[in-house]
Amino acid sequence: MSSRVRRLCAGFGISFLAFALTANTQPSPADQFGDLFAAVQEGHVFEDGKTFADAVPRRAPDAIMAEYAAKPPTSPTDLRYFVLDNFTVPGVNDKPLPPLREHIRALWPQLSRDAVTPPPASSAIALPSPYVVPGGRFREIYYWDSYFTMLGLVADGRDDLVEGMIDDFASLIERFGHIPNGTRTYYLSRSQPPFFALMLDLSKQTDGTVRARRLAALRKEHAYWMAGESCARAAKACERVVRMPDGSVLNRYWDDRDTPRDESFAEDRATAAKVSARPAAEVYRDLRAGAESGWDFSSRWLSDPQDLATIRTTRVVPVDLNALMWAMEKRIEKGCKQAGDQPCTREFFQRAAARKGAIDRYMWQSRQRRFADWLLDESTPGSVQSSATLFPLFVGMASPAQTTAIAATTRRTLLGEGGIRTTIRHTGQQWDAPNGWAPLQWVALEGLNRNGQEALAKDVAARWLGTVNCTYLETGKMLEKYDVEERRAGGGGEYPLQDGFGWTNGVTAAILERYPSLVPGTTLRTCAPNSAGER
Repeated sequence: MSSRVRRLCAGFGISFLAFALTANTQPSPADQFGDLFAAVQEGHVFEDGKTFADAVPRRAPDAIMAEYAAKPPTSPTDLRYFVLDNFTVPGVNDKPLPPLREHIRALWPQLSRDAVTPPPASSAIALPSPYVVPGGRFREIYYWDSYFTMLGLVADGRDDLVEGMIDDFASLIERFGHIPNGTRTYYLSRSQPPFFALMLDLSKQTDGTVRARRLAALRKEHAYWMAGESCARAAKACERVVRMPDGSVLNRYWDDRDTPRDESFAEDRATAAKVSARPAAEVYRDLRAGAESGWDFSSRWLSDPQDLATIRTTRVVPVDLNALMWAMEKRIEKGCKQAGDQPCTREFFQRAAARKGAIDRYMWQSRQRRFADWLLDESTPGSVQSSATLFPLFVGMASPAQTTAIAATTRRTLLGEGGIRTTIRHTGQQWDAPNGWAPLQWVALEGLNRNGQEALAKDVAARWLGTVNCTYLETGKMLEKYDVEERRAGGGGEYPLQDGFGWTNGVTAAILERYPSLVPGTTLRTCAPNSAGER
């Protein structure tokens, strides 16, 4: 070997040795982040262990570790938020998110659908105007969802979609006598919480012919809910009407069919199979009525809160439904008065007054400081404390004394760190604790605000907005429901958690429009449980 080759090899050896020493002394993520790295990996903060190993720190490792040592996260959620604030994690937070309000505006076109003429034999129902769907598995328009979606459309200047959706619902009433649960043939045997009257409040339509058509549709919807009035007897129910012991009339949820739901066929048959003491048809009817309530499912409808097979929806007189019926009657009274129809005006004035009297007699529980559902079989108020108690405030039928009492109850039992709890019972059902839902947050804050409880209303708005924003920053999604105790995605129910999501978008946009000072931050630093404190 020549001396030149020996010199080259020697030089290569020195260079290789230097490279090898450098490579061997370059710290790995486990070296740099020690206890933090171990906590993240052993806690399975990310499904794939390689995910955090590939993360890029957003500031000096020493600074991250100093903060971690000074104030270590105390829960898995807290730890995840710490990581996402301090690292760019591939596939999780490596794409910049637009502000929440911009994200919602961008979602409306994705959730909008043109007027539909279904193909032959499809389960879809035709609609004459464009509309907005909730998202995810909910690919058709839904009744009560749409009111809360419309709140956001109004806030974002999409009055065209609001008017189109109202026309769609008027069309459904004209064709079927009611607004079905959703626009599928398998939903035609039931409706949902009747918000059509309140939708009309959002309209800017001034054309007299259009307004007359909508009033006629509203009266027809009222007739649908009251169809059982002539056959209901003292302390007995018929269809959706209940005759109370004193002869007054209230409403319940019902379904015209007593078979398994098409969309939950296997689940309903399995539920009914657990019951030997009741006919299967009775169980199916109560499951269907639970779906009409929108609260499918909740301990409100169960005699045993831990057992769905004990569902008895048709044996419960719900406070929220009857508050909405009162609101419908008041708006029919107002519409008839504007039209100069005095017999109609008198009739609906009397109906609304009688309903309010019955609600106060049977549902107001002054010692418990809440409105309660009425249980037909026991002839007593129900024991489940739920956010349905806020509906009389929402529609404007609660007295000042009732408002003060309910505000105290809300603070004491219903207000979670991240918003209003659905109920205070933990049962695994999705319409129970710890879940909170966008429509119930709006009912609460609007009801409190309109009755002089502005500070509590804003507190509800701030807590809910924080929950939605934290989950958005973590996932990039707007979700159907949330855990308002841990400020994270909600759980329970018959199907996987859905994103999209129409009524969350609508309520969030409406809150930001009403309370611009509550625009949320862009980091997760304030998202860990207990970080917000009890305001």
